Amino acid sequence: MIDTRYDPHGVEGRWQRTWEEEGLYRAGAGARRAESYVICVPPPNVTGELHMGHALNGSIQDALIRWHRMRGFDTLWQPGYDHAGISTQNVVEKQLLAEGTSRQEIGREAFLERTWDWLDKTGRTIIGQFRRLGCSLDYSRERFTMDDGYVDAVMTFFVRLWEQGWVYRANRIVNWCPYHQTAISDLEVEHVELDDVLTYARYPFADGPGAITIATVRPATILADVAVAVNPNDPRYRDAIGKEVAVPVVGRRVPVIADDRVEIDFGSGALKITPGHDPTDFEIGRDHDLPTLTVIGPDGRMTAEGFEGMTQEEANERVVTWLKEHDQLEKRENYRHSVGRCERCHTRIEPLVSPQWWCRMDELARPALDALRSRRVRYHPESQHRFAIESLEHAPDWCVSRQLWWGHQIPIWTCPDGHQTSAWPPPAGCAECGSGELERDPDVLDTWFSSALWPFATLGWPQQTTELERYYPGDVSVTAREIIRLWENRMIFAGLFLMGDIPFTDVIITSTVLAVDGRRMSKSLGTGIDPLEAVDKHGADATRYGLLKISSTQDVRFSWGAIEEGAKLANKLWNVARLLLQHGDGIAPALHPRALEERWILQRIDDVRAELERLLPRFEFAAVADALYHLTFDDFCDWYAEAIKPRLYDGDEQAASTALGALERLLALLHPVLPHVTEEIWSQFHDTRLIVSPWPAPLARDPSVDGALTPVQEAAAVFRRSGVVPALDGDEKRIFDAVVKPERVKANGDVEAERARLQKEIARAEGMLANERFVQSAPEAVVAAEREKLDRYRRELESIGG
Repeated sequence: MIDTRYDPHGVEGRWQRTWEEEGLYRAGAGARRAESYVICVPPPNVTGELHMGHALNGSIQDALIRWHRMRGFDTLWQPGYDHAGISTQNVVEKQLLAEGTSRQEIGREAFLERTWDWLDKTGRTIIGQFRRLGCSLDYSRERFTMDDGYVDAVMTFFVRLWEQGWVYRANRIVNWCPYHQTAISDLEVEHVELDDVLTYARYPFADGPGAITIATVRPATILADVAVAVNPNDPRYRDAIGKEVAVPVVGRRVPVIADDRVEIDFGSGALKITPGHDPTDFEIGRDHDLPTLTVIGPDGRMTAEGFEGMTQEEANERVVTWLKEHDQLEKRENYRHSVGRCERCHTRIEPLVSPQWWCRMDELARPALDALRSRRVRYHPESQHRFAIESLEHAPDWCVSRQLWWGHQIPIWTCPDGHQTSAWPPPAGCAECGSGELERDPDVLDTWFSSALWPFATLGWPQQTTELERYYPGDVSVTAREIIRLWENRMIFAGLFLMGDIPFTDVIITSTVLAVDGRRMSKSLGTGIDPLEAVDKHGADATRYGLLKISSTQDVRFSWGAIEEGAKLANKLWNVARLLLQHGDGIAPALHPRALEERWILQRIDDVRAELERLLPRFEFAAVADALYHLTFDDFCDWYAEAIKPRLYDGDEQAASTALGALERLLALLHPVLPHVTEEIWSQFHDTRLIVSPWPAPLARDPSVDGALTPVQEAAAVFRRSGVVPALDGDEKRIFDAVVKPERVKANGDVEAERARLQKEIARAEGMLANERFVQSAPEAVVAAEREKLDRYRRELESIGG
């Protein structure tokens, strides 16, 4: 018999262990047909921990995988980690600094040994946290992007790009972290609002009187200016275009050029062009064939003559002093703007021209664009599909190199004559001259380079494995919008390039879960909420339910109320199951509906089954949670269970058997969202496991029960509101008495007052619906709701003799 106490944590621990021990997460468990269903989960950072976005992501994916597993699909939800190059290296480097040493002192080989040791002892925690959430990944298949087989895949990918001629070395501007001394991706840059000072400096014309004033927040970079740009549509500077000005401090003569990218309304409307230290300036400089000068080194300190070794702040002061002394400082004013910082060390990012390895994107992106435009791959919601297309249409060449030690070392070897060879396995000699003296490039590949291969490298590619044939291409990828460009699109073009097919058909972009007050969740801001805190308080089922319930839009505020609602739902389900199991002890579940409430609840359960089968393929998880809540709480517990209680207490075995049969179907519908409590209840009257039990088949429709309880429910609303008992008879009166129990409520209903209230409501609704302006201009749903109210008011009035 089911325990009378509901302990979500004990239930979760039991079923987490049982599912794994029995191998019920494994691909094909319970499969009854050939179709596969594969979810591509973003491999979490090997140093990371579960945050609210992960928890929502996992809840969505688990709902989908459990639903398809129950429907007989051969499912695969692949777990694993990416090696998180800069994150992992940052952790180990901090440990070394605390010990009074550094990676440079111990050397690359010792550093890598130290990193592996740290990972084995401390890293890889997040998968265990997904277990606590109840995510049914196939844990026996855990993969890591630094596994030997995965390394083969990464190296093969690079070599094939090289063979296509799409990999090249070039000096381009990148996001440079002066602390880690490496290029980093856009995702690794956090943008913060800072108070700064805007300095207005006059650049005198080289020939003749006058000057052009520019505004800058980085006076130190004046030393690397190569032009001044103005908008060609700005009448203030039309006569200046083509002239030359003298750069302050250094006296360099530079041209005044016209470019549409200059913002007329910012500062003075004139822009100093410093291609070596600003991304926009770099593009302008390249388009106008301007030279690229740099005055800041990789460590963030000045390298310009006379400024060597200074910090940028020291150089700023010195340049501003020079401007004052030479009467070229027009003014300075406070200015608040967004500044990029490394998300790991919070050092200010330096846009820096650096020699890097790049991958051409024109040819590589084209098949992915075709797949998106033809909707062979679809992003959800539609706004993110448009963004994915636009981001590929304007994709710059991909900087694939990082100046780190932890990661996949680039497979390029150089001989003494400068010939470069890219091959895997490592070559014995130079491909051009045969020299055996080869030096491997010290850089490693961008972490996203290896993540792009996740849908097929985890299945054994580049080997042609049976798993690869069985599970590629997959079906769904679920992720956040900030990595559409960095991961999702790259998986699409990598799959098309290497496998000749898309990796999945649908990409779900989850909601961004904000703090309760609407700010972004952040540990540093004190606005972060650990999802495991919610699990500890209310259980994993409640946490999953609550996150799905709030996931209706792209930006949502976290709600403790939604999670508490999930806890109440689980508890309500537990208690109604206890009632039914106590009265059904030794009775087999079966459907023998005789009474109205039995036929009605089976129809309601089947209607919601059909609704879930409509909502889940459309990824409308908030609506799924809402439908399950009302079915369970309102229909099953508050109406059906209460209505059959008298028959259960009278020992009606047929009623008990039907109740258990209805409970079976309800548990199956709830299982993808509330897996633990449903599995525990199921185990009390089954020897099988719900996780691999069949999804309910449709029942024969019974039109006679459509709306059959509406008069009783409306009568209950009237009674609870006014104390007036409407006129009912037969099954309706029996159900009303069993559920509402009017004899227990001491109420003196005023029939005349209730009639007057309803007549007033009817007159109001009729007036609104008679107003043509309201009917024509109000949203269709609002007008329909008003008509429904009017019909209900009339029925309620009739039920009390109006």
